[in-house]
Amino acid sequence: MIPKIHPSFKLNGRKLDHNGVMTVAYSYVKEGEEWEKEVGDFLLNWLDDFEVLTVFTSGSTGSPRQYKLNKQHMINSAVMTGAHFELGPGTLALCCLPLSYIAGKMMMVRALALGWEIDLVQPSSKPLKKVEIRYDFTAMTPLQVTKSLKYIHKTRTVLIGGAAIRAQLIEDLQYKHTRAYHSYGMTETASHVAIKQLYPTLENQYTAVGDVIFSKDDRDCLVINAPSLGAEHLVTNDIVELIDEHQFKILGRIDEVINSGGIKIHPDQVEQKLAHQIKNRFFITGMNDEDLGEKVVLIVEGNKSDYKKAFSLLEKYEVPREIYFVEKFEETHTKKVDKRSTLEKLFRK
Repeated sequence: MIPKIHPSFKLNGRKLDHNGVMTVAYSYVKEGEEWEKEVGDFLLNWLDDFEVLTVFTSGSTGSPRQYKLNKQHMINSAVMTGAHFELGPGTLALCCLPLSYIAGKMMMVRALALGWEIDLVQPSSKPLKKVEIRYDFTAMTPLQVTKSLKYIHKTRTVLIGGAAIRAQLIEDLQYKHTRAYHSYGMTETASHVAIKQLYPTLENQYTAVGDVIFSKDDRDCLVINAPSLGAEHLVTNDIVELIDEHQFKILGRIDEVINSGGIKIHPDQVEQKLAHQIKNRFFITGMNDEDLGEKVVLIVEGNKSDYKKAFSLLEKYEVPREIYFVEKFEETHTKKVDKRSTLEKLFRK
């Protein structure tokens, strides 16, 4: 399958057909910087005659895995996103994510399939700083948005994904004249399957994109049914409150639940309560305890500090029994906090 290129597609201001895209791709691979070579590699793979594209998972819940996505499913995802946000041909888009992973690849697929006019910039923490126009749509990580609040008005809509969003960032996005959304999805679903608006309306639930339908299993974990994306009965480890087949709230991950003295504690919910009190990056985890089975532990990036006042917001069983400080968190290839590697390094003897 050789995907068609929409006649309105533009890359960095240049209108390109199939041959034009191939020429640019070869140029990137031969002469470009490392991030441009990733763009070139993707374009060449996208326009070959294979039905699938090999991608890698982010590694946030385990080691990065190789995965093969059907190109038609990726196109279907792009169409669903375009319809959800009402972004048709001529949409001005900025791609500031690496094309080595699904989020960056899907920005390019949307542009190619929907006829967007997309500009590429080297992925960085402040990708909007030097741009001189206002874009219609940009996808960014929470870290990029946090570092770009001064410039966020340069995009009308920002889709934030790849990691959890702290409460402080949601507050900081208010009155920035930019519509902000948080996405829920994974590599296996070719990007997001649900969206939650953060501004101008702050929603508590995620809403399905396109024809995606949700259910849950006997563990109360989310099950994704999205045939057009090649995901039929895809079982996740995310514990949810299912509102209906199109909406849900995330309560936490089943593989991170802490069983402390018979009480089940969701780290995500504890982290939300502490988000306004702890400015540094942090996370809650469980450790073995002789009396409780597991105990709640707080891991903080940075220098030692006293967080006892912050704990006043917590229930008695949620209060961390131990606090550990780490100079620098380990990160995945996509700049997410790698909790497992951080803990391994912290407790390595």
